[in-house]
Amino acid sequence: MDRRFLWTPVAFGTGAAIYFGQPKEPTLWAALLPLAATLALTLTARLWGRHRGLVVFATLVAFAAAGFADGKLMTDGVAAPVMPVGSGVATLEGWVVDVASPSAGRPRLLIAPSYISTLDEKAWPARLRVTLRSGQAVAPGEGIRFRAILNPPPGPASPGNYDFGRDAWFDRVGGVGLALTEPTRADPGPAPLGLALEMKINALRWALACRLAEDLRALGFPDGAGLAAAVTTSHQDWLAPDATDDLRNSGLAHMLAIAGLHTAAVTGFVFLAIRLVVAAWPALALRVSGKRLAAIGGLICVGVYLALSGAHPPARRAAITAAVAFIAILLDRRAVSLHALALAALIILFLQPVAVVEPGFQMSFCATSALVALAEIRGRPPPLLNLPWFLAWPQRFKDWAVSMLAVSFIAGAATGPFAIQHFNRMANYGLFANLFADLLASMVLMPSLVLASLGEAIGFSLSALSLPLSVAGWSGQGVVMIAHLFATAPGASHSFSSAPPTALWLSFVGIIFASLWRGRLRWVAAPLALAVLIWPRPPAPAGWIAADGANAAVVVNGRAIVLKPTVRQFASQAWITHRGLIAPFDPDLETRLAFDCNRTLCLPRYGSRPALGAWWTKRAPKPEALQTLCRASEIIILKADVATPTVCNGVMILRTKDFDHGGAGEIYPSDDGGWRINWAAQTRGDRPWSRPASVLPSDSGE
Repeated sequence: MDRRFLWTPVAFGTGAAIYFGQPKEPTLWAALLPLAATLALTLTARLWGRHRGLVVFATLVAFAAAGFADGKLMTDGVAAPVMPVGSGVATLEGWVVDVASPSAGRPRLLIAPSYISTLDEKAWPARLRVTLRSGQAVAPGEGIRFRAILNPPPGPASPGNYDFGRDAWFDRVGGVGLALTEPTRADPGPAPLGLALEMKINALRWALACRLAEDLRALGFPDGAGLAAAVTTSHQDWLAPDATDDLRNSGLAHMLAIAGLHTAAVTGFVFLAIRLVVAAWPALALRVSGKRLAAIGGLICVGVYLALSGAHPPARRAAITAAVAFIAILLDRRAVSLHALALAALIILFLQPVAVVEPGFQMSFCATSALVALAEIRGRPPPLLNLPWFLAWPQRFKDWAVSMLAVSFIAGAATGPFAIQHFNRMANYGLFANLFADLLASMVLMPSLVLASLGEAIGFSLSALSLPLSVAGWSGQGVVMIAHLFATAPGASHSFSSAPPTALWLSFVGIIFASLWRGRLRWVAAPLALAVLIWPRPPAPAGWIAADGANAAVVVNGRAIVLKPTVRQFASQAWITHRGLIAPFDPDLETRLAFDCNRTLCLPRYGSRPALGAWWTKRAPKPEALQTLCRASEIIILKADVATPTVCNGVMILRTKDFDHGGAGEIYPSDDGGWRINWAAQTRGDRPWSRPASVLPSDSGE
């Protein structure tokens, strides 16, 4: 196959990335006309056929235009209503579609609403993600009713930070909320066929996760139970927060999301098991191709595991890649090759064009392409002929150990720039943590979970499944122990602030060119992969304000001092991490040293720069309190709708409408000696997932 095909997903993804990087939503014609023009150019170049370079260039430009158009079509195709800003408290009724990952230890549900008291039916979002106050999560498929505070999906925690609102748009999640009452059983009526099937599958996933976790805990494997449930069904409810932090800080965060490692281990085990059974059955081996039969079994396993995992975007991408490999086996092609990877990437980008701006796809595609390129360069080791076993086995072990080290190093180097840019952390011992943990997970944990899950689904008792469950428990505990060992070692990780987007794309170009190009020229591009690491960072901001004005922080000597340490913790931590700041060691003490705060008011103490004050409630302050706040502050967050006295002249007043239009903000010194705000809305642009919905009245009167 022509090696030029390897560049088609790169071109397609570039077009999609250009679409998602636009500051303003392009019209449909603006997306389709370039595609039509480039297709005409490509056809003309092919018919003319005199200049091969022109044909290649025209073809790649056509793929780029197709990626741009696909991004626009997909964005319009998934459009669904979004909760209006300021929706407030509403009575909500609907079906529990799934149990999402817990939020701060509290159950969180994905709900398909059948009634929202404050909105007309035409304005109901397709999905809502609601956090319960306490208690056990409700199983998927049940109808519930409760009162909740509902809001649109959150935007970036700070300007330039990851846009969760964009993810919610493509997941068709139109709102988030916090339950104010305990859910009660309700009868929303019959669900649509597609929704009913989705809930049925999710109910099976939840039941399997509950039984796995219960059985493993009964056998004495608490951490193994949490990890086993997570890598089997993607439910992380049983995984302790400390174990989750260790996995992330040791460079093993990929264990938490079902993706390539898990899919390859499960489907590879099924493939090898079927081949072994066929080979051990002579009558069957003489009549069928064991390799093709195993490939068919692998394809079936891909579909089953995809459904079992919840079919989240990383699992879908891994399933497509694995399916392409098994189809290649059925067609007598190489299962692992750059051409198979390019085809899988092209299918993924066509079905999910937003994947090009997601860390999971960037990391998995670069890592896989680098590993396949490594295999292409090294080739197969020469066979060991006529050597006695006591000489052959040490040589094989040495070759295997070198290969494993090379794989871990190359995979870590290929994913490092994206880990630094998106997660602002580099695990210094990630090479060794992945070497041991990935081996244990792929060789022991996942195969034992295949057997245990199959037994759980059939209904075997705990005693009958004690062996595979014990193996899964021991290996799960082992992975968590490895994560803890490398996460708590001296100098385990190093934090970085995010580099400008240009640095990330230079790193991406360097990795892809070094992987796909054949010849010595590939090594010229390899140093570009270091762009994220060495690119100069812009100056850190002097302060930060949450998207709803409910919290803020200032920076003192590189340390972030948060005004309300227990409010909007995820957003404040995301901002601190994004900017590479030092998190407060004792948040309450450091806040008291810099601010005088209570439930309604925050006054900056003498010497704070910027002098940031806040009136947190909508209740109007007394005139003397507002005057005191203005005298002490240079910037004020004022949630109450009141007029300001003359003493506030010259003070920057930030009101609710500023946050409704701007989102989160960062404070920087201005040229005139004052302060300016960079708003997240300026970097998000005017896109469907960034436009606030207007409040629609309800006919219910409730």
